[in-house]
Amino acid sequence: MTEGTLEKLRILAESAKYDVSCSSSGTVRRGVKGDGIGNTVGGIGICHSFADDGRCIALLKVMLTNYCMYDCAYCINRRSNDIKRATMSVSEVVEVTMEFYRRNYIEGLFLSSGVVRNPDYTMERLARVAQELLTVHRFNGYIHLKSIPGASRELVNQAGLYADRMSVNIEIPNEGSLKYLAPEKDFKSVYEPMGYIRQGVLENTEDRRKFRNAPRFVPAGQSTQMIVGASPEHDRDILKLSSALYATPTMRRVYYSGYIPVNTYDSRLPVTKQPPLVRENRLYQADWLMRFYKFSADEIADDSHPDLELEIDPKLSWALRHPEFFPVDVNRADYEMILRIPGVGVKSATLIVNARRFRRLTSDHLRKIGVVMKRARYFITCGELEACCVADVSPEYVRRQLTAPVKKVGDNSLQLTLDFG
Repeated sequence: MTEGTLEKLRILAESAKYDVSCSSSGTVRRGVKGDGIGNTVGGIGICHSFADDGRCIALLKVMLTNYCMYDCAYCINRRSNDIKRATMSVSEVVEVTMEFYRRNYIEGLFLSSGVVRNPDYTMERLARVAQELLTVHRFNGYIHLKSIPGASRELVNQAGLYADRMSVNIEIPNEGSLKYLAPEKDFKSVYEPMGYIRQGVLENTEDRRKFRNAPRFVPAGQSTQMIVGASPEHDRDILKLSSALYATPTMRRVYYSGYIPVNTYDSRLPVTKQPPLVRENRLYQADWLMRFYKFSADEIADDSHPDLELEIDPKLSWALRHPEFFPVDVNRADYEMILRIPGVGVKSATLIVNARRFRRLTSDHLRKIGVVMKRARYFITCGELEACCVADVSPEYVRRQLTAPVKKVGDNSLQLTLDFG
């Protein structure tokens, strides 16, 4: 790898870090001469994602170019920004990916790009990278490609034959706000490629039922990203849009990115000192409830509570707003209701349903199963009462008990202390 290519990689990896459509956590561990094996090349472009089975996968996360024809207010790569620019050719991206892969730095590629000339020109180059990796170099690693908004169906279909996953970023959850912050974009240019990917996956599923050797099309589905805090939408609006996306058969993940104030000079953007990380975390928790806990978006955030509480998680917030559903008898309630108990996870709920067939469960059994009794004890009954139920006292009392600061070990006001000056 030449010094020029390495410099391009530094610039383009730095520009790609704001796209969270795959999990990322860079690391810097350099090789030591005569001691140790390998290094992470200064962490340039290396990020980590997680497979469905929980494996951590190292990816080369880079952009094809950070030149862009659009002037989106929230984007670091907008055309009006005075930043270092670079462009890698298709052969350079392929070479870097293969060199990293041979050295076992990475297990896959996450490739995005700024839009240059027009969406089709950029999409064609992205597709060529994936095609060369698979057909010329027989690359067997994971490939995640960004689909460019406004790209033609033919190019999206071509890229889908070589990519494991594709994604199109919605970015702003309301079209009016999107037009305000990014005048060159609209929802049509975003949803059309999503539709092309969805249709291609469904057609490919039918083809593979008929023809054993039919090539696979985006086998890992698609994902998208929304920026949180750059526009005035409520959490209710974001979750409703996410719920509608999850209702489609190919959407696997919706990522939420707290707005990072990279363009503070733009008056269209809110003034903030740091990203809304707590709000971002609450949205991920709510997303988890919709995907695995059988909650609907309207239950998590409604018209009377349009935003998620930052002090407590969404599941506990729902339980405190609906004390009429509690206490839940863990020895009789169905699986769906047990899932709604604060402190009970998917694995714990399954173990409860299986274990109660053989004996009556007590609080000791629930602790061994993995239930967080500090929370759950206010919402359950199992033949013994450890604490008053939320239905018997006020939800405000339970909230105070669960949000009270934890007293440090050894912090006793009655303990005698001696000051030796």
